Order: sequence, then C-alpha cells, then structure tokens
Amino acid sequence: MHEQIKEVMQAISTVFEVSGVAVILAGFAFALWRGASRVHAGRLPEAYEAVRATFGRSVLLGLEVLVAADLIRTIAVEPTLSNLAVLAALVAIRTFLSWSLEVEIDGHWPWKRAA
Repeated sequence: MHEQIKEVMQAISTVFEVSGVAVILAGFAFALWRGASRVHAGRLPEAYEAVRATFGRSVLLGLEVLVAADLIRTIAVEPTLSNLAVLAALVAIRTFLSWSLEVEIDGHWPWKRAA
C-alpha cells in the first residue's frame, strides 16, 4: 500500500513538473505573439516591453509550479534528510530568481507595489 502511494505521488510530481515547463513554453509563445502584434502595429518599444514582461511572468509562474513539484516529491516520495537539504537549496535559488525577475519586470521591490 505504501509503495502505491509513493508511485501516485511520484506521478503527481511528474505532472507538476511537466505543467511547469508547459507554463514557461506557453508563456514564451504568448509573449512572442503579444510582441508580434505590437511590431505589426509599428510600436517597437512596446513590443519589447510586452515580450519581456509576459515571458518574465510566465517564468515566475513556471518556477512556482516547479517548486510545488519538488515539495511533493521530497515530502511524499523521498523524505530523506539529504533530499530535504536539496529541496531547501532549490527553493532558495528559485525564490531568489523569482524576486530578481519580479524586480526586473516591475522596476521596484514587491513590497513597494502599493506606493
């Protein structure tokens, strides 16, 4: 019974990983489409900003989904101390990337959004 639960959690984790990559790829395609529509309208500076912001946000969302996959895999499938350390490192790196991308896209710290 315990092995069946592990297999199901492994499958769920894999679905999350594939979904995270799909979000990033779909976001890239959507960003290119948004940029192309602005290039077609002759608004080149807007096209660049649209592609940059749209793709950046899709990467942010994809990273969040990939973190969820890592959490599921570490907690439900292989809850060892070494896997927990790897998870902590991955979450730290992805959190840093998320914050960096958000600052790069918005031009300010997330907590300064209301100002």
